[in-house]
Amino acid sequence: MTPNVGTLDRVLRIVAGLVLIGLALAGVIGARGWIGLVPLATGLLRFCPAYTLLGLRTCPANSSR
Repeated sequence: MTPNVGTLDRVLRIVAGLVLIGLALAGVIGARGWIGLVPLATGLLRFCPAYTLLGLRTCPANSSR
């Protein structure tokens, strides 16, 4: 898996994922908050399957882990 998620994108995904999971754990938004696992995982792995399908990338072409 070649990284296709850049630094700012990565930080925003991780923060959004943690916020959604936190809200789900607190009972504020219910079970649908667990969708936060998706942006959290894509941020941590630096790879987004949807970006691959759409031909997008938010990181430099020669970026490595």
